[in-house]
Amino acid sequence: MALEAAGGPPEETLSLWKREQARLKAHVVDRDTETWQRDPAFSGLQRVGGVDVSFVKGDSVRACASLVVLSFPELEVVYEESRMVSLTAPYVSGFLAFREVPFLLELVQQLREKEPGLMPQVLLVDGNGVLHHRGFGVACHLGVLTDLPCVGVAKKLLQVDGLENNALHKEKIRLLQTQGDSFPLLGDSGTVLGMALRSHDRSTRPLYISVGHRMSLEAAVRLTRCCCRFRIPEPVRQVHLLLCSRRSWESTDGVSVGLLSPWLRAGPSWPHGHRRCCAPGCQVQALLPGQAGPLQGKADICSREHIRKSLGLPGPPTPSVITRSPKAQRPVACPKGDSGESSAAGGAPSPQRQADRTTPGGRRSTAQHQVGQR
Repeated sequence: MALEAAGGPPEETLSLWKREQARLKAHVVDRDTETWQRDPAFSGLQRVGGVDVSFVKGDSVRACASLVVLSFPELEVVYEESRMVSLTAPYVSGFLAFREVPFLLELVQQLREKEPGLMPQVLLVDGNGVLHHRGFGVACHLGVLTDLPCVGVAKKLLQVDGLENNALHKEKIRLLQTQGDSFPLLGDSGTVLGMALRSHDRSTRPLYISVGHRMSLEAAVRLTRCCCRFRIPEPVRQVHLLLCSRRSWESTDGVSVGLLSPWLRAGPSWPHGHRRCCAPGCQVQALLPGQAGPLQGKADICSREHIRKSLGLPGPPTPSVITRSPKAQRPVACPKGDSGESSAAGGAPSPQRQADRTTPGGRRSTAQHQVGQR
């Protein structure tokens, strides 16, 4: 996530945060609470959500918080919102939730008030849940405060309670042969903190799934697998795409020209997550950050002025909630295909990304993310 703020908070603040984590941790429910969670096909589940906060490179204050809701099992975006925010809490490893969750909570509460019919029945969080030094990562924090089932989905192993990314762990990963294979993350305390899951046949890198709130680990792993068209589950992948589009349209002088979402849409016919400009009459294809292209790490899109003229807009559109109608149903919830992340497989992750989340391969190359031991 973002760059670490210079200087940490006073000891009194850290003590307060620790007490607050302990207080909220007592409310975590690590079992299934909904009927659909116990159904093998998740019958009754209609909407899944994804949330994340992305930071502007070189800026420890400005960030973009986003929420995306998808239909299930079609995995089509039905709601999305993104907003620029100013951070007030400093970054401290292991306490990132105090920096991010307030903004994510606002997005969820706004959706609950304005469009209750689009509220997600479960949230997939780019980070850890109980797989955390104090057993209370960002997925737990957000789950308790929203009272929604939450699942932690991390891309890198958080080495806690004796868990290590050593030769033995790598050998276990090598034995994950097909999509859906997994093994438990058993800590020295004897507690299973999560599962390492091979989420796609074409990706050998596992995801680390942990309980956030109101859902069992077994159901969390099954749901994550069913949400994977690629390596990253679709709710998390779509929120990353929304964040990338928002950052791409933030002009250098600080004037936002709006979300790309009305014009750039990812579709199954566009391989590897490519998007295209959907302004009338425009056939320009856009490359996502991290993919090969003439602009190297920036969206290779047609000019803002071109899109404005194509749409008949007098000036920059105002960022707003983008609500989409669900598309035609698709019978397959977990289509196969390339993971869409191979282009960034060689990128070295930040050493700070050992906690609740890690940088998805190539999806956030335009920003550095501040992810510590949340």
